[in-house]
Amino acid sequence: MSDTRRRVKVYTLNEDRQWDDRGTGHVSSTFVERLKGISLLVRAESDGSLLLESKISPNTAYQKQQDTLIVWSEAENYDLALSFQEKAGCDEIWEKICQVQGKDPALEITQDPIDESEEERFEEMPETSHLVELPPCELARLEEIADLVTSVLSSPIRREKLALALMSEGYMKKLLQLFQVCEDLENREGLHHLYEIVRGVLFLNKAALFEVMFSDDCIMDVVGCLEFDPSLVQPKKHREFLTKTAKFKEVIPITDSELRQKIHQTYRVQYIQDIILPTPSVFEENFLSTLTSFIFFNKVEIVSMLQEDEKFLTEVFAQLTDEATEDGKRRELVNFFKEFCAFSQTLQPQNRDAFFKTLANLGILPALEIVMGMDDLQVRAAATDIFSYLVEFSPSMVREFVMQEPQQTDDDVLLINVVIKQMICDSDPELGGAVQLMGLLRTLIDPENMLAPTNKTEKTEFLSFFYKYCMQVLTVPLLASTVDEKNCKDLQEGSTKINPVCPDNFQTAQLLALILELLTFCVEHHTYHIKTYIMNKDLLRRVLVLMNSKHTFLALCALRFMRRIIGQKDEYYNRYIVKGNLFEPVINTLLDNGTRYNLLNSAIIELFEFIKVEDIKSLIAHIIDNYYKALESIEYVQTFKGLKGRYEQEKDRQTLRLNRYRRDARTLDEDEDEEMWFNEDGEAIEKSRPEEEFPESFGKYMEAKKVKESDNKENFPKRTPTGSFKFTFSHSAGAANGTNGANCKPATSPTSAASPNGSPAKSATPPATPVVKTAMVGLVDYPDDEDEEDEDEEQSPRKRPRLGS
Repeated sequence: MSDTRRRVKVYTLNEDRQWDDRGTGHVSSTFVERLKGISLLVRAESDGSLLLESKISPNTAYQKQQDTLIVWSEAENYDLALSFQEKAGCDEIWEKICQVQGKDPALEITQDPIDESEEERFEEMPETSHLVELPPCELARLEEIADLVTSVLSSPIRREKLALALMSEGYMKKLLQLFQVCEDLENREGLHHLYEIVRGVLFLNKAALFEVMFSDDCIMDVVGCLEFDPSLVQPKKHREFLTKTAKFKEVIPITDSELRQKIHQTYRVQYIQDIILPTPSVFEENFLSTLTSFIFFNKVEIVSMLQEDEKFLTEVFAQLTDEATEDGKRRELVNFFKEFCAFSQTLQPQNRDAFFKTLANLGILPALEIVMGMDDLQVRAAATDIFSYLVEFSPSMVREFVMQEPQQTDDDVLLINVVIKQMICDSDPELGGAVQLMGLLRTLIDPENMLAPTNKTEKTEFLSFFYKYCMQVLTVPLLASTVDEKNCKDLQEGSTKINPVCPDNFQTAQLLALILELLTFCVEHHTYHIKTYIMNKDLLRRVLVLMNSKHTFLALCALRFMRRIIGQKDEYYNRYIVKGNLFEPVINTLLDNGTRYNLLNSAIIELFEFIKVEDIKSLIAHIIDNYYKALESIEYVQTFKGLKGRYEQEKDRQTLRLNRYRRDARTLDEDEDEEMWFNEDGEAIEKSRPEEEFPESFGKYMEAKKVKESDNKENFPKRTPTGSFKFTFSHSAGAANGTNGANCKPATSPTSAASPNGSPAKSATPPATPVVKTAMVGLVDYPDDEDEEDEDEEQSPRKRPRLGS
């Protein structure tokens, strides 16, 4: 059998009953030795890789749908489909399949899907029982036909037989002609039977029947039959809606009649599925899977046809951006693009990428910049939906466009500022549009989805742009609402004074909560830029004004903002908080909350608990020094006592450190060698590094030692009139090794640890004098200074800075 290549797309049905595109390639039917039979092979047109290798099994049921689709199941819950570009290619492969199975190519299904139990049962029946004999298509037999259609729905094999019978001799068209007769005669009983018949035929789930029922000649009669539900007192008026209310508007004339017909058909079939047919029960949910596939492939075809018509799309964009276009016309154009983008969501990722790249090349973003600034609410809402599709598809594409916009004096014309302005000015009491736009802004400023190509750093460039041109626009409502704290307090206390932008206005409070959520996100992800902005604008102080709001959710947003700042454990932030006494509004809110155990109370306690657990010393000292008297009465948690304990421990540690410093300064001998320490028995501890490891440095040390001994005669400290000592500082031997030391030698203890010949004390016998003993007492362990001692142990004696060297 010779190979026949045709261009196809390979689809598989996923768990959600949606078709996934596995790629585009060319199909052939050939003998595969490994599979021992004729098989369908699809090789990718891009790289020739094998997309599909499927043996044509004699028992597999293949279906041909819509002239260009072949669908089959290879295993349980694994359905495959080939979508052909040309009808001729589909027909040729279908003939190959039928040839292997010995079937007539005129059929649209090659096998009857029989489960084992039914197969065994039918084998015991006479051969004639396999056939479904339809009654004559007459008014008097409608009840009989309805009963037959309803009875077969529970049996897969009988559904298949009935579908074959209905497709023969134009039976469906005859039934729909009877509908017109019944309606003219007002035969209500016959109309109810036709409702049951048509509904049952749809549940047969056969694409070949759908092709007949949804054709231009029949679809309105199908809708008419479905109007006469026996459970309703009065029939619905679906046909009136589809023909009179629902208007098909061609924003630009569509010259392709096939495309126009496909759009009409898809809309009506979608209406039947979503509006007319009742929601399927658990047992019926798979009955309409073919109907879903029918709509899916129609949408894919519509998008592909429109996308390929460059003349049509170019004209649409030209009118959309033309200032002379009337508002009504522009509204229709925007709604068209909204529907166009919605259809594109049915495409697979690679096709959707191509679709949005086409729109970007045609200028969708500059067009959105114009329409999003219009006063028409419907236009703005549709434009927002289109913008959300673009951001979801490629945030980088939107960011690149924004940064390439010409920098004009008025920042409001920038696309992101237009989005921010629309978010701020959302008239919806529930701020539904503002929530959507805030999510889009968050996606755009999220560093996680910012690329860093070799030729540029998107993160740095875009964040610099955003904080320079856009952040000031975003924070306008926040800064305006917190400019005068007194106004908000007056309103909270029942004053008649009204501040229209006070955060105690519910809608404004909601907006400020959204802005704070975005700023909190920035604190976590934009370390440098947001820190600079907070410091320059004193933003945290302004935000904490909102702790006075009567809306607890807004106070919690303000607290969350501060909590995220403290969570960075950044000393720049900590000094900013301490200098501004910014804990005061938080503590006032805690005290005003009293003994109420609520979310606000718990959130504030958690803030201080975090400071305690993380041992943020600068904040702990500030809190205890300034606010402990107000907080010490809170005993239902141990947080503040714990803070006090941390504070006292740090004070004790500093005291011990200071005492140790003074003791070492007092007891170290003026000529003690930096390269050794004496133990309690006066024995020398060996240096961490032997002399031979650094002979050059050791020689320089000895030269500096001689100079030092001659200088010591002039550098003794002198007693001041108050009885204290005046110390002089000179470069010690440590300076020769890169370490500066201070000469702190009391005039009353001019003792030297060096030998008379100027050599190091390592070779000298330790003198048993009280001074030396005193120096050894200074070398003791301090339990509170374990960390410092660990660091000391890691330092070599030569590098340790000393007093008295």
